[in-house]
Amino acid sequence: MSRDGPTGDKGRGRRVKCPNCGSPALYSPENPWRPFCSERCKLVDLGAWATGAYRIPVEEEDHGFDPDRDD
Repeated sequence: MSRDGPTGDKGRGRRVKCPNCGSPALYSPENPWRPFCSERCKLVDLGAWATGAYRIPVEEEDHGFDPDRDD
């Protein structure tokens, strides 16, 4: 079943799985939400980034600096 967006292949682009729901999506300039299948899936993903659901782990480096130490 097609979502709200252009998921049919018109001879250009290729079909990929939507990163959000897994539905087929056309990866071409004809799909304004690529690589997503619909505006809804694109906004769900944007919301996940905005709330911090996707995070890149950062390892703190110890440079030998201690802010509580008086020299």
